[in-house]
Amino acid sequence: MRLDIEEALRYLGAGGTQDQTLRQSVQREAEALTAQLKPRYIYKVVSLTRSGEELLLPEAGLSLPGRTARLMLEECHQAVVLACTLGAEFDALLRTQQARDMARAVILDACGSAWVEAGCDAAEKEIAALFPGKYLTDRFSPGYGDLPLALQPGLCRALDAPRRIGLYVTGSLLLNPAKSVTALLGVAGTPQMRRIRGCACCSMNQTCQLRKGGKTCAP
Repeated sequence: MRLDIEEALRYLGAGGTQDQTLRQSVQREAEALTAQLKPRYIYKVVSLTRSGEELLLPEAGLSLPGRTARLMLEECHQAVVLACTLGAEFDALLRTQQARDMARAVILDACGSAWVEAGCDAAEKEIAALFPGKYLTDRFSPGYGDLPLALQPGLCRALDAPRRIGLYVTGSLLLNPAKSVTALLGVAGTPQMRRIRGCACCSMNQTCQLRKGGKTCAP
């Protein structure tokens, strides 16, 4: 598992920068972070059934509304529910750094975002190895396209995430600890070409500060 420095720079709004001082600062924070803690992830493989236009995940006790899920899982008969977190330890590290040095705290926050994504990538590789000869869709999360944030509690319940990795959902449907991700992937018998990443699929595409500055966090 490796924290992608370029991704951390993108979260900072500095993707592709040649500022070596900034790059060195990000590298130092990344090395310190990865030495202190590792992302934790859990997942569950479930069957996928259909009732009209409704997608059902019976073992998870979930139904998936909307066009995004229908398109992404159109050719799938199994799905994987995934959660990944840096845990409360990261939140404590960030609060400490914010009290000491806000500039370093901003870099640490970006590194945390990149590090939890690295955890999701590692989980995805592990999941792919369970299905030789099969193909995974892109992972997609509540808030992407029209997949509602209201699915967060159900995804966490299906994984027993509060007990297993200390991941909870707040009353406003955000994840706690902050550097956490829930996601879905489909399992299909043919290569999956649909893509769910990018500004057009993001629930923050109208309010994102990066977009207002003409930038993006996407690779």
